[in-house]
Amino acid sequence: MKVKIADIRPCGNRIKLLTLVPDGGGSLPEFSAGAHIDLHLANGLIRQYSLCDYPVQNNAYSIAVLREDESRGGSHYIHDGLKVGDTVEISEPRNLFPLAEQQNRALLFAGGIGITPLIAMFEALLQQGIEVKLYYFCRSEADAAFLERLQQADANGKVEICYQSPRTSPELLWRIIEEPAEGLHLYTCGPLGFMDAVFQTAKAKGWQADHLHRELFQAATIDESANQPFQIQIASDGTVIDVPADKSITQVLEEYGYFVPVSCEEGICGTCLTNLLSGDVLHRDQFLTEEERREGKIFTPCCSRARSGMLILDL
Repeated sequence: MKVKIADIRPCGNRIKLLTLVPDGGGSLPEFSAGAHIDLHLANGLIRQYSLCDYPVQNNAYSIAVLREDESRGGSHYIHDGLKVGDTVEISEPRNLFPLAEQQNRALLFAGGIGITPLIAMFEALLQQGIEVKLYYFCRSEADAAFLERLQQADANGKVEICYQSPRTSPELLWRIIEEPAEGLHLYTCGPLGFMDAVFQTAKAKGWQADHLHRELFQAATIDESANQPFQIQIASDGTVIDVPADKSITQVLEEYGYFVPVSCEEGICGTCLTNLLSGDVLHRDQFLTEEERREGKIFTPCCSRARSGMLILDL
């Protein structure tokens, strides 16, 4: 769907807050806290951004975009190439990071730009009357997004902003992560190392996996030095295609004229999910559940490869 950029304003150091409204009027699809949209850029890139709004509005979406030093083109294009009045294409909201249904308390841990989904979740929990505490880790006050909004919510001590990294201060995490309890859930979003530190500490204190939730913006580094070539077959027409060691399945499919939508190309967003009819997949994504992997019916061709000699795709 097409939306118009109604406003762009700074929201912390190297962070821009974009307000998106329906192009031509009308309303936008509803969403729940934790949801994100795909933003289709004119330079051909597709990037995912969490929706920061709460309470949910149907006439505008807000996204916050950090200008990344090692950007692959998305954040630089948004910061330098977009202006108020431009139209862009977006997907309908999807929520891969929802709030748990059965909870009476929640701990939220945001690292840097990882505050974007968590601020909406924090405000949703407050509105639902659920006891919540938000810990926001960032380098400095200048780097903090939504600072004024968070300070307004801090009247009852529900927000703690920490200008340090938990990776360099593990004793801090050990102190603030509570012992597991029935109805208590933990949510985290931020750099991969940050989230790993939060999860490792929680697990060391006895937390169970089904009470730990995280949103991935970046995939773990994959060692591709041992990649092997294999083949895929297109079920609809029987075409067999060689996949060399240095290319992904989606890259090869595009070369042969088969369309599979892609976005992150790292196995974290699920955009490229493809049905599998036969073959043993080497799953490298961080999107599918272990149960879905065992069932072997779907996979992410942007990053996953074959354990067996051939994969037959339902295309």
